Formats: sequence, structure tokens, C-alpha cells
Amino acid sequence: MKHRSTRDTVNDLRAGGYLLEVTEAVDPNLEMAEIQRRVYANGGPAVLFTNPTGTSFPMVSNLFGSIEQARYLFRDTLESVRRLIEVKIDPSAIPKRPFRYAGVPLTATRMLPKFVRRGPVCENECAVANLPMMKSWPDDGGAFVTLPQVLSADPDAPENLMRVNLGMYRVQLSGNEYAGDETGLHYQIHRGIGVHHKRALSKSQSLNVTITVGGSPAMTVAAVMPLPEGLTELTFAGALAGRRIGMVRGNHAPVYSDADFAIIGSIDPDVTKPEGPFGDHLGYYSLQHPFPVLKVKKVWHRKDAIWPFTVVGRPPQEDTTFGQLIHELTDPIIPTVIPGVKAVHAVDAAGVHPLLLAIGSERYMPYLNETAPQELLTQANAILGNGQLSLAKYLFIADDRDDELDLHNIESFLHYVLCRIDTKRDLHFYTSTTIDTLDYSGEGFNRGSKVVVAAAGPPRRSLPTKLPSDLNLPGGFSSPKVVMPGVLAVQADAYQRDSGAAEIQRFCEAFSASDSIASFPLITIVDDSDFAARNLQNWLWTTFTRSNPATDIAGIESETVAKHWGCRGSLVIDARFKPWQAPGLIEDPETTAKVDARAARGGPLAKYL
Repeated sequence: MKHRSTRDTVNDLRAGGYLLEVTEAVDPNLEMAEIQRRVYANGGPAVLFTNPTGTSFPMVSNLFGSIEQARYLFRDTLESVRRLIEVKIDPSAIPKRPFRYAGVPLTATRMLPKFVRRGPVCENECAVANLPMMKSWPDDGGAFVTLPQVLSADPDAPENLMRVNLGMYRVQLSGNEYAGDETGLHYQIHRGIGVHHKRALSKSQSLNVTITVGGSPAMTVAAVMPLPEGLTELTFAGALAGRRIGMVRGNHAPVYSDADFAIIGSIDPDVTKPEGPFGDHLGYYSLQHPFPVLKVKKVWHRKDAIWPFTVVGRPPQEDTTFGQLIHELTDPIIPTVIPGVKAVHAVDAAGVHPLLLAIGSERYMPYLNETAPQELLTQANAILGNGQLSLAKYLFIADDRDDELDLHNIESFLHYVLCRIDTKRDLHFYTSTTIDTLDYSGEGFNRGSKVVVAAAGPPRRSLPTKLPSDLNLPGGFSSPKVVMPGVLAVQADAYQRDSGAAEIQRFCEAFSASDSIASFPLITIVDDSDFAARNLQNWLWTTFTRSNPATDIAGIESETVAKHWGCRGSLVIDARFKPWQAPGLIEDPETTAKVDARAARGGPLAKYL
């Protein structure tokens, strides 16, 4: 099915049994998001809201509610895209397997975007205020577009479609200081639009930007896809959509012709306004900061337009499916981009960017039978220097000599690493550097640190699975829990700005490397050890979203030798909530009760509520 619109997508999902329709009135202010979160959590399909309050446009959520549903949407093109990526990785594959790659030339012809004079999106106009005002969390600063396709033209080559940037950057429609013809445009570090914006600023020019919503779901996936060099978002979208992407030319940024909606405008070089807060995918609010403002010139929409949206929050949410699809398509690329690296996995449960796992290889000096990581460190540097992978805070990388590791089995991978690391030697820090814009665990906006934890050679230790019988914790620390073999969660008093770091040091100094607690190579200090140890997902989220490596890692019998930090006993991570960190996301009680009542009334949606 080659979808040209969100309505095509909805009809296709209905035919495949992947759609529920809600004809009752539903409020886009908090209620719709609460429904979406529950439907996703309970394995539900896409949901079409035909009667949203405050707008005349139907709305649909959970289009990518599962990896199976996403594969269904792209069933006609997914395999051809995989083969195209394989050929890009190894062009010599074509003569070796001509029948497998016979369709690649046709796929390639569908990739190139093209200019068109008009499209369905140009049929009607409305005001920003007529668009659905979707608010997901109680303290959000206003209504947001949550599945935008943000298109900007290169100021140096505005007519070159191959240099158009397509990304998914947060768009605020209402609230704060925005007038009716303005929207907030939040883009994060290491995003392509930033290059275009900087070029426009250097020329003291405004930057033309178009925000489209809907159309083929291929455009949504392309907007979040980390692509290899030489493969632009619009060409990838064409391959996944099964047709060339038409772009309307004019005195504005190119407009995706098959979109359901298009917000057309420009960024003034001298204007920023407060944007946010917004409940984000790490499970916390990203706070209010100054960001560029899009001055809206016009809003177009199809005559049969449907507004697609999603809801983000603590993983897993619908955007988890994007990650799964991205891994399926890009995993084969990694070894060609970063030599020696077999695989990289951004851990969704930890908020994606805070934690990366990687499988590397020690290849160059096997005759030494050296167990210390060597080439792994080169590979780690390459990973952290590669696009959005550079936003990671924690990178665990292991040499897998026997090809036994599965990066998607997170507990097994961590077990492998913890058995092998030498905590005196195998931690390597990057201090005062950039981290994810949405991560407030560091010392400022976009500012924090990174650590590489490298493991090679045979196991050094067996991992304990039970608490030591002689464990005696210092005052202020209690309720130790075993999270998994080798990992302990210890509860502590709330972090105080003037004494928090000293308390962790006091904890470490209460033990020696010969004490039984030091048989656990990793100890995490948390606010609630019952919660952190309840399951692996809780521990991953707590540990890696609430800690900044350079300031929150300590250790039993630690020392710095030749500027290299290490410890003889357990590694200790302070994963308590810090006063400067952004607040966590909590549902609105009135909205929760409202959706509970909707569930009690029954109907096809109720089973997912």
C-alpha cells in the first residue's frame, strides 16, 4: 500500500485490523494523551478520534503502535529498502547476487525528490488557531505538534532538494509569549537544521522553514532516521514510500505536496522566545528555554485532512517503535561506518541517549593475548564522534571474541561486561562536554560528561546474586536490593546540593576493596531501592537519566594516577534525583479519573484502557 495521505494510512490500518475508531467527543487537552498512553501500554492498535473537541479535524494516534504494525504499513517497500541499504554498504554485492538486487535500480529511481507546482496540501487554508491543540502533560507550556516534519532549505542552495533538511523538531503552537501567527521551534544539538540556521544568521537573513504533518508515514520515519553520509532524508522517504517525494516550490521552504497540513513561515535571525516546558521522552519535563520563533505566513491543509499525533514520556512509548525500526534498517550499516564495531544499541528504557551498548573487536595484536582494552577505546572514540551517537553519556563496549553477545539482551550484555571490567583501568571519562539537550543531569544546558566502560578478555570475577550476610551500611543508607547479578541498589536520603557529593564519598570510605560488598562491581545509590530493583527497566531509567558520569561516579578505594581515575573496589553511581534536574512526568488526576470513567462505560476502546 503506497499511502499518499494520513487518510490512506488510516484506511489501510482499518483493513488490516489495526484501527479503533472513537466517535465520542474527546478532549485534545490531556485526555487524548492519557488514552494514547494506555492504549500503547496495553498493546492496542491505532486510534482514530473522529470528534475531537476544539477543532474540526479528526485526529489519529498510535500509527506506529508496535513493530508489527509498522512492518505492516511498509510491507510493500521495507524489503527493497533493506536491499538498497545493503548495496550502499557493499556495491560489489550486485554482481555477486544479481537476482536478490534486481529491483535496486527501480528503488533508486523512486528515491529522488522532485519539484511539483501544486499538491493536495495546497487545497485549503486555515489559521494556526484552527489546528488541533494537543497537550500531553499537565505542566506543558501549551499545545505542541508531536509528529512534525520540519523542512528547511539550505540558504546557500535554496533550489537544491538534495540539500533540504528534514527533521522532527518540537513545535509549540500555543502558550508562553507566542502570538497567533507564531510557533516555537525547538531543535536540539547535532540537528541538521542548525547548519542551515547558522548559514542564514551569517548572512543576516531569515531562514525559510515549513512544518508539515501527515501524508505518507514514510516521511515521519525519514524525519527521525539517522542516515549514512550521502543518503538524504527525502531520498530515503521516497524509497520507503515507494514513490518520489513531491515538493511544492514557491517563495518559501519546499512544502511536502502530499502532507495533510503545512505551516509555512520563516525564522527571524534576531528573535527568540521562551519555549516549553514539555514532557519529553526521558520521562521528565524539558524546561523553558529561549528558542527560535517561526513567523507563520500561511497554513495549508488537504480537504480530507487528519491530524496524526503521538505522546512521549518515560519509555516505552510509541516512539520506541521508531527505535526498533531504525535498528532493523541501520544495524547492518554500523560495521561499514565504524570499522571494528559490530553493533551499537541505544537503550530505550534508559531514555535512548543516556546509555549506549556496543560490541567492538580487538583485532590488531592477537599474539600478545592482552586482556586490557586497546582497540576498543579507538572504536569508542569513533562511536562518540558519530552524529547523534555523540550525545551518549554512558557507553559500555565489549570485545566479543566468540560472537556470543546480543546487544538487545541488556541484562546478559551487562553481565558480560561486569564480569570482565577492571575498575582501576577500564573507565575513561570525557568531562565538560555536550550531552542531549533534553538531559538535565549535567551542569548546564547541553552540558555534562561521558564515560566509556570497556571490557575485554576472560572473566575476572563471578557476580554475586545475594546480599552479603555481614553487610553493614553507614548512616543515611539503607534497604540494599540486588537488581541483577553484580548490581546493587542502595537507598539514601534525598540529595542535598551542599552535601550530596560528600555523602557518596562517605559511603565509599566506609568500605575497603576486601569487604564483601565490593564483590558487587556496580552499586547504585537511589532514592527508592524498591522501585529501582523492581525490574531492569526501572533501574536503567533511574540510573542513567539521573546521573552525570564525571560528578556522580565514585568508587570504593578510588585513586587518580597520571590523571586516570579508577577504584579498587565497587564502582558507585549516585542516581538520586538532584535539585537542578527537571521534574518527572505525573498524570493529571482529573484526567485520569475521566479516562477511568470512559473505560467503565465499555466499548471497543475500553479493553485497552
